[in-house]
Amino acid sequence: MKIEYAMLSRNGDRPYNEDSIRMQERSGRWLFLLADGLGGCGHGELASATAINAAIGRFAWDKEPEGFVQRAIETAQKAVLKKQEDVPEAASMSTTMVLLQIDGPRAAWAHIGDSRLYCFRGGKIICQTMDHSVPQMLVNIGEITPEQIRSHPDRNRLLRTIGRPWNDRAYDLSEPLALQSGDAFLLCSDGFWEYIVEKQMCSLLAHSTSPTAWLREMTAVVEQNGKGSNMDNYSAVCVFVQ
Repeated sequence: MKIEYAMLSRNGDRPYNEDSIRMQERSGRWLFLLADGLGGCGHGELASATAINAAIGRFAWDKEPEGFVQRAIETAQKAVLKKQEDVPEAASMSTTMVLLQIDGPRAAWAHIGDSRLYCFRGGKIICQTMDHSVPQMLVNIGEITPEQIRSHPDRNRLLRTIGRPWNDRAYDLSEPLALQSGDAFLLCSDGFWEYIVEKQMCSLLAHSTSPTAWLREMTAVVEQNGKGSNMDNYSAVCVFVQ
């Protein structure tokens, strides 16, 4: 499988960026990561960078693809909790995280919080992560629609993150996905998906010949829709499978 990708992370209207994005490749095995540090908890940029660096560090020596995304996100949680101990002023820091592994003809992903992964096939979304948030919980019980998450007053209230203690497994894991040529993935923080709906993602994908072009077109929509709204940091990773 040939992999092409494009990545973007911008401040929005904020003075600094608390999102982190990374890509790592080794012997035909790819890892894409995105984390969004929670600004309200303090030291969000440290939390997101710590989580990403821990997962990348594990990727450097953990050569077993099966179950890796689970091990990576647990490693990120341990690293952030340790950093909280080492840096007392960052004791409440927290971050979301989403990571995608592509290993030959298979893909797998994991996430926690409200940073999302979308998987597209044949121009349609075939997989989408579900936020760990109060509005998503309201969707699950039928009180609001998925479209209403973007404008819900409690949209930023997260129920699970890296940096908070886990009593049970707090993250979600995908089943392994057998890839097909033409598959595409989007990893993005809430500052990105807040300003572009899924129908637009699909429409722009249909007219894009590369992940760079797709990301450029989506970013234009995000920036136009977010104009004058005190935009949060926004980040995205686009991946094409050929």
